[in-house]
Amino acid sequence: MTHEAGIPLGIRFKLLSDTPQDSAAQVVGEVVVGDYRDLDTLRAFARGCDVITFDHEHVPTEHLRALEADGIPVRPGPDALVHAQDKGVMRARLTEIGAPCPRHRVVADPADVAAFAAELAASPGGGGFPVVLKTVRGGYDGKGVWVVRSEAEAAEPFRAGVPVLAEEMVAFRRELAANIVRSPHGQAVAYPVVESRQVDGVCDTVIAPAPDLSEELSGQAQELALRIADELGVVGHLAVELFETEDGRVLVNELAMRPHNSGHWTMDGAVTSQFANHVRAVLDLPLGDPRPRAPWTVMCNVLGGDYPDMYGAYLHCMARDPQLKIHMYGKDVKPGRKVGHVNTYGDDLDAVLERARHAAGYLRGTITE
Repeated sequence: MTHEAGIPLGIRFKLLSDTPQDSAAQVVGEVVVGDYRDLDTLRAFARGCDVITFDHEHVPTEHLRALEADGIPVRPGPDALVHAQDKGVMRARLTEIGAPCPRHRVVADPADVAAFAAELAASPGGGGFPVVLKTVRGGYDGKGVWVVRSEAEAAEPFRAGVPVLAEEMVAFRRELAANIVRSPHGQAVAYPVVESRQVDGVCDTVIAPAPDLSEELSGQAQELALRIADELGVVGHLAVELFETEDGRVLVNELAMRPHNSGHWTMDGAVTSQFANHVRAVLDLPLGDPRPRAPWTVMCNVLGGDYPDMYGAYLHCMARDPQLKIHMYGKDVKPGRKVGHVNTYGDDLDAVLERARHAAGYLRGTITE
């Protein structure tokens, strides 16, 4: 989708891909199949590139520093990207700059988890078990995250042998996301704050803008995201995933420094998509207008279901809703895997939601009429 956004600008892409079957490898003209964890492979790939950017956060930080030392522009750079790679580093830095976060601590073992829970219980804010445990690196879509209710339940996260972050269990009303894009010379734009609805730890639906969100809290979330991008030196797209608490605050949950699922609605619902603005930002071109095109836009993820042939469902979905926008990723269909998304837009939120949910369900096979 980033490649698609670059085509009208005449931008050529070169892709380092794990396999020839990866989504981008099916459309990018110049594809190198290799392991992003191997420095020699990265260096060979980077030769001739004007700038390097990413569709995930897992390239080793030290390898990115080596590319920078070789004179290759990396955007976002490793000093920024490490805050999306390592949750412990992220929490420490966000706390340092005064960004609101859940109470947290890096813990060493189950006994340390119990001590953290006891500290929460004794604090003015209250709390205790259950607490949330996260591996500091590598987790996504609910993977690498545990809700534990006792010291005995806390053993599993430590078996991977990586540091673990403990966080309070936040009483939140809903999850929000503030998406912004920032260029190397500091120009930045902010998209409307959206509501992100999760099912089993996976994003299911995004509503833009977030319904019933006050202008004051929306502005606070946008300002927070812009400040984080500036303080961390982010270049490109930044998604700040947030909790809206029951008492009317926002807390930072996660950071992503790349085009993000919570911004997929912008492909059809904004004047300039997150993908187009990410491309502009990493090339230091002037950024595009982030304003919405319609009062409401809804994105629903299409998850793999029990049958592999989704294309037979196109006839029904397109005939039922000629305004529907379908985006499929060319992935093998597996139950629960994100294989595409649909966007709908219009003046009536209930109608827009129903159209998106029907199309996503029909493509998956959970709706058959």
